[in-house]
Amino acid sequence: MLENINKPSDIRSMSGDETRALAAEIREAIIGTVAANGGHLASNLGMVEAVIALHRVFDSPEDSIVFDVGHQCYAHKLLTGRSREFSTLRKYGGLSGFTRRGESEHDILSEGHSGASISAALGIATANKLKKNSRYAVAVVGDGSLTNGMIYEALNNCADKQLDLVIIINDNEMSISHNVGGLNDYLARIRTSSGYFNFKRSFEHCLSAIPVVGVPFAKALKLIKDAVKRVFIKDTLFEDLGLVYLGPVDGHDVEKLTRVFSEAKSKHRCTVVHMITEKGHGYVHAEREPDKYHSVGSFDVSTGVVSSDGESFSTRMGDVLCTLAKGDERICAVTAAMRDGTGLGRFAREYPERFFDVGIAEEHAVTFAGGLAAAGMLPVVALYSTFSQRVYDQVLHDVSIQGLPMVLLLDRCGIVAGDGITHQGIFDYPLFSSIPDVTIYSPESFAELERAMTAALDGRQLAVIRYPKGREQTGHCAALKVGGDGWLGFTEDVSQCETVIVTYGRMTREACRAAALLGDGHTVGVIKLMRIYPIDTDAILSLTKNARLVYILEEGIRSGGFGEKLAAAYAAAGAKQLVRVKAIDGYLPHGDVETLTKACGLDAEAVAREIEDLTK
Repeated sequence: MLENINKPSDIRSMSGDETRALAAEIREAIIGTVAANGGHLASNLGMVEAVIALHRVFDSPEDSIVFDVGHQCYAHKLLTGRSREFSTLRKYGGLSGFTRRGESEHDILSEGHSGASISAALGIATANKLKKNSRYAVAVVGDGSLTNGMIYEALNNCADKQLDLVIIINDNEMSISHNVGGLNDYLARIRTSSGYFNFKRSFEHCLSAIPVVGVPFAKALKLIKDAVKRVFIKDTLFEDLGLVYLGPVDGHDVEKLTRVFSEAKSKHRCTVVHMITEKGHGYVHAEREPDKYHSVGSFDVSTGVVSSDGESFSTRMGDVLCTLAKGDERICAVTAAMRDGTGLGRFAREYPERFFDVGIAEEHAVTFAGGLAAAGMLPVVALYSTFSQRVYDQVLHDVSIQGLPMVLLLDRCGIVAGDGITHQGIFDYPLFSSIPDVTIYSPESFAELERAMTAALDGRQLAVIRYPKGREQTGHCAALKVGGDGWLGFTEDVSQCETVIVTYGRMTREACRAAALLGDGHTVGVIKLMRIYPIDTDAILSLTKNARLVYILEEGIRSGGFGEKLAAAYAAAGAKQLVRVKAIDGYLPHGDVETLTKACGLDAEAVAREIEDLTK
């Protein structure tokens, strides 16, 4: 069926049996593709019927569908003319694993971070009203995103607005409504049935048509109905905020969803539809362990066994932190709905009273950690680099200005495979290096990670430790001497080399390979920094005083980055060396690390070619 669907309108006349068959085919396509390419599985399997119903009721792209985070959009891609390309999901040059402007007119926004959907959809709905058109805006929000403060700022701004805005809450883990019991379930079934909606509309229309008394009588009956309803069913948060609330409704029943979405569409007010879904629905392994299959690498479909790359920086960090916490009861770990992703699972098990998962609330996580520090604890906050962009104000105002100690662990720094433009960890260094008195470490190996964590937890100031996703790299470079203040390594003959490559972290491998590729015709040394801020400029200038070319290699954004700062130090010192910075100059798409490294010209072969050209 999928191969015959070129646009959403192709599914609107389908029967119930046809939509069920379509849902099964969509699940098969999602499971097969994610098994091969990796991706977000459980959340997408839970959204299949809801996406089918969305596209039956709303007219995309005239109506704007905004997915919060955007990682639950696979069925949406399959129903909007991209099924033939779906096998390229997350591959370089292929489909993004998130909604992506430019990929399709049906992807209204490039999403990747939680919490922005309702604000954006509210803006779109307001613009539609100003333009006096009849288009709708729809925000699809997972219940996990309800821990994000921006969601509540937006909901508060939606109150009592006469806008064509529908907010769909996908409840797959936590209960939004606290009503329980058989009566509540019965009333919920009635309130989402077609008979109820049809009777309600017809009765209100008939009453309103009665001259003089009709409209007041209809309003009075509504007040009585609402009062009776409150005897049996508590108001939800959404109703208290002045929004229309519909549900809860079975999120795996296309026909029920279609009725409720149509009812929401008829309101012409900010309306919330609460649907109940199951993560991983339709794939038994994902149903049993939805967290394991949230963001997953390639796996065997029949057994569910996920491919493993072995020990990662994340897991090693967790082990090191547990060791340090054993000897210091002040150490606490804080994360924002990323316990296992950041490697804190073991810490949470061994030190549950000192582990805090605050939900998708990065800003709160940092200020909360500041409070812990103010009371004498040593907080460690673990986030992905891409999500740390949200906490700049809190790190600056609530930690640094207060003179409080905190360690910010940034996972998935540099180039990140698969997730694409919104998830690349290339912006953290310019952000946090602008904060006075911060120390930033970028370990290349597990041993350097352990050393950096021990130094950072000295309890005196703000420290940031950044490291890539995956394993450490070994066996690529000769042993480096340690110099400067102990956070800098260099090849033995570096002070006599005509060309010196200065780098840090994962790029050390490419630097050493480039030096080897240049061979006997060039004398090339390598300097590696383990602490990248403050920069030990005196040591670097001394080691490169005889060089003709200083080539700075950085796996991060150029503007405000390490390379620009070091180049500025050479200029300030009046150095005569030719200084070149090789860094990333814009947003990065999705793809594997090797392909993206080459696309940026950061691979050893490209570096060697450029050095050869510069030294002719």
